[in-house]
Amino acid sequence: MELSFEDKLNNFAELSIRVGINLQKGQRLLIRAPIETAEFVRKLVDVAYKAGSPLVEIAWSDDSILMSRFNYAVSNSFDMASLIERNAMEDVIDAGGAIIKVYASDPELLKDVEPEKLDRLMRKNQAEYQAVSARMGASEASWLVISVPIDSWSAKVFPNESIENQKAKLWDAIFQATRSDLANPIEAWKEHLANLEERRVYLSNKQYKSLKYKSKDTDLTVGLVDNHMWLGGYQANNDGTLYVANLPTEEVFTMPHKDKINGIVKSTLPLSYSGQLIDGFSLEFKDGKVVKASAKKGEAALHKLLETDSGSSRLGEVALVPYSSPIRESGILFYNTLFDENASSHFALGRAYSFTVEGGTQMSPEELAKIGYNNSMTHVDFMIGSEDMDVDGITKDGKSEPIMRAGEWVS
Repeated sequence: MELSFEDKLNNFAELSIRVGINLQKGQRLLIRAPIETAEFVRKLVDVAYKAGSPLVEIAWSDDSILMSRFNYAVSNSFDMASLIERNAMEDVIDAGGAIIKVYASDPELLKDVEPEKLDRLMRKNQAEYQAVSARMGASEASWLVISVPIDSWSAKVFPNESIENQKAKLWDAIFQATRSDLANPIEAWKEHLANLEERRVYLSNKQYKSLKYKSKDTDLTVGLVDNHMWLGGYQANNDGTLYVANLPTEEVFTMPHKDKINGIVKSTLPLSYSGQLIDGFSLEFKDGKVVKASAKKGEAALHKLLETDSGSSRLGEVALVPYSSPIRESGILFYNTLFDENASSHFALGRAYSFTVEGGTQMSPEELAKIGYNNSMTHVDFMIGSEDMDVDGITKDGKSEPIMRAGEWVS
């Protein structure tokens, strides 16, 4: 029987709290969300309190208010960062709580703002939020990223639909991608997570020295750190509680060696970065660093990203996703990394996750740097998978073993 919209909405809220963040009784929760998503956030709050949370707090954001700052604020505004949200995140992490980010914004919100203002503000925010981002990256707290339709995003994804249908169609796509449209989505997620677990254990046990990516546009070798761990689906916070950081998720991922990446890679989907679209871009790596970059659209934004700091032009994550991912098969370009990265194998420029190497969360910054960990203020995923992408694992004795052929798992 077809579920009603309200049934699907309730399923999505239940999945977010009970599977995604896996909220524990007595655990505080912070929800960071656009004001336009308030109706769904209220559902999350209800489910969280029913799950036993003693306190649920909300940090609201608003694209319109952000644009007011760019349009009317005095110049020195862009050398300041609002620390309210950062302080709330630190407080919740210190209390052993959990954090949900509802990621929804106009993909091209900032395309016409003055580049110098945007650059100054981004650098200030990245610097001020670096420490708390690193704590989340080390799984000191459970965290979850989900997305909910807003008008501007819905219009970008479905420009040929009537205004009243745009948001409805995006909701349907999100329900399908998160399995919220199923009668028993929690059981469906258990099965999906078990499959990801089998894949990540296999790859972790292989301990490949490097990965070789080859397609008509990409020819890249990516070295992996010693004792790396592939993750996917569930991961554990420092208390051992399992959570799923992204809904949806179709990936398994690990840590590349920051100095052992060589060759050329071309993006296969647009990247929505800080309110700007970057599309048709190529990166050439030498000894881990991007030495040449070009883009058909958003090239200036791409170069700003690469110039953020010394680690933003190196990789911090490699992730494998089969080309037959249900998100890719939907045929929808979401202009939202949470979805688009799960339609395609991808990399991330910038900060690595310390929990993707054995003992990494207990290592000092110096110890992490020594093994090949990439540190940066930023972490930006970009999509490179395609129907002609082959991926091989290179063993420590130099043998090549197929992992993917034509974008699909070999076994």
